[in-house]
Amino acid sequence: MTHQGTVPLTAQKRQSAFSRHLAAYLFISPWILGFLFFTLGPLIFSLTMSFHDWPVVGERTFIGFENYRTMLFDDPQFWESLWITVKFAAIYVPFNIIISFLVALMLHHANAWSGFFRTAFYLPSVISGVALVTIWSWIYSREYGLLNFMLSMVGIDGPNWLGDPALAIVAIIIASLWGFGGTMLILLTGLKAIPTELYEAATVSGVPGWAQMLFITLPMLGPMLLFTFITSIISAFQQLTIALLLTKGGPLGSTYFFAMYIYDNAFKYFDMGYAAAGSWVMFLIVLLLSLLVMRWSSAWVYYEGEVREKGGDRDA
Repeated sequence: MTHQGTVPLTAQKRQSAFSRHLAAYLFISPWILGFLFFTLGPLIFSLTMSFHDWPVVGERTFIGFENYRTMLFDDPQFWESLWITVKFAAIYVPFNIIISFLVALMLHHANAWSGFFRTAFYLPSVISGVALVTIWSWIYSREYGLLNFMLSMVGIDGPNWLGDPALAIVAIIIASLWGFGGTMLILLTGLKAIPTELYEAATVSGVPGWAQMLFITLPMLGPMLLFTFITSIISAFQQLTIALLLTKGGPLGSTYFFAMYIYDNAFKYFDMGYAAAGSWVMFLIVLLLSLLVMRWSSAWVYYEGEVREKGGDRDA
């Protein structure tokens, strides 16, 4: 009798659990559908394209790894554009993090007008790429640009910022750094999450300010710095809009970034398969760099409740 009464009860519990799970999946179904149709689907489709000779018009032919072999061994433009992107990332990533950290630190300690300046610093990061390029093309103009006008006021003849191969990439870096507001806001959030008791105890113990920064602020901000480090690398390798509209890859190819190389193969030479192969090469490079950063981060990123043992391993 007891066993017969248990079976309907168990079935009822399973039905109740299914109903709860169904409701949860219905709530997240827009994200799931968006991920399937706008992320996973295009990824699989582009991977399939990379193994084909895929012209915009004409027959598509399966060629295996030929696109990758040609890109790595027979296309010098691939290595040139990749080297330019690496140089850009090597300068842009550390400067983006350092400037964002210093501004976030300033806003964290500011009492008056902090909300206004937080908005003012963040606003450029939400400006569209076309508007950003319009502003900076006016600033960099050799004849009527604001930058050269300010230099002329102190007796300096301003250079041709966008026409000199040695200065063009510097101009792109400066224009890109102008949108540091998103990174700054993330670091500012991390600074506000650090318990003030740590600083108070350090001050009472006579710890100087530089030591508090080195042994309290930076370690507590480690996860945020790691996140901004990886996102800055991704942003650097995806640099396209500013260079495409501001210099068009010139002068003399000095700002011909890897993303522009992929863009030209797709929309200038209409070789979609070759462009898709380039996109996957970029994905693998960024993935490898991200994994290396994650591996390296175990030496300087600490999380709450984490304990380091003598052997160097960590346990939560």
